[in-house]
Amino acid sequence: MNYHRIQTVLILLYAISLCLGCGFSAKNEPTENKGLTEKHDSDHHKTWAERLGWPEGKKVIILHADDIGMCPEANQAAKKQLTEGAIQSAAVMIPCPNAEEFITWATKNPNLDIGLHLTLTSEWKTYRWATVTNTSEVPGLLDEDGKMWHEVPQVVQHASAAEVEKEIRAQIDQSLAWGHRPDHIDTHMGTLYGDPSYVEAYIKVAQEYGIPANIIDISDTLVLNEFRNKGYPLTEEVLTKVNDYTLPKLDYFTSAPNASSYEEKIAKFKQLIVDLNPGLTEIIFHPSVETENLKNITNSWQQRVWESQMFYDSELLHFFEDEGIVFTNWKEIMLRFQKLK
Repeated sequence: MNYHRIQTVLILLYAISLCLGCGFSAKNEPTENKGLTEKHDSDHHKTWAERLGWPEGKKVIILHADDIGMCPEANQAAKKQLTEGAIQSAAVMIPCPNAEEFITWATKNPNLDIGLHLTLTSEWKTYRWATVTNTSEVPGLLDEDGKMWHEVPQVVQHASAAEVEKEIRAQIDQSLAWGHRPDHIDTHMGTLYGDPSYVEAYIKVAQEYGIPANIIDISDTLVLNEFRNKGYPLTEEVLTKVNDYTLPKLDYFTSAPNASSYEEKIAKFKQLIVDLNPGLTEIIFHPSVETENLKNITNSWQQRVWESQMFYDSELLHFFEDEGIVFTNWKEIMLRFQKLK
């Protein structure tokens, strides 16, 4: 991997990993949002929501729980939200201690949309995990403690695309061995967007398995420029790979904003929805029930607890209804996509 390219994007990748790992999106800040509500290119850009059969002008949203399988608290929160219909989708971190338990539960709930949160980092100070692949086969993915690297730039600096591909295949194969075919795949802390060679491996694996990935349609210049400004290395090589991707894409991707109080969190989430352009958007968050164990794992525990509660909030539910929000999941997306063929 080109060392100079790594150094160029190192700081920017660290910012990306913080955004995706902690559930924060720069889009939630008013100065960032303004650009997204501006008019698109003069020629109408047909969104993926429209291509998949939803009416023009609709905001079609996937409320998606990340970091499932990381700990019992995440599993408990996601099970409740999914079975009660508060959210539409979730993704499991296969290398983590409680992944198998959740995958076993998924096999008993085949109508729910449960994918994989492909994991190449182990970010917490003391609560950590290694690779699914035999560690001797992917040394570039492991730190001096034999665990995955804490941060995305460390992965980019040490791990080859071949090692990355080997590990994400192993995670999918492990889910299959446990009895669950993932409904979708995505990327923990955005690591698979950390280098163009990783993106290529990600797309290749998604297409070979026929499992949709959270690939964003960057043919819209506003979306492309926004993600480039956030530091994603969207080279011409990546643009070509994304444009040639043969499975359905998202129009946009963002995350639940952090807040200093529950009330502020609800208000910020409502503003995030208002500021979205029409189209198919996945919004990620990290729900967990409150325990001392959770507090010992992560200092983001309060955000995660609120994210286990907020989608039951009557104020937010009425807001969704008033805004005419349409909710979907990856199962429905693939059904609609297959009808287009």
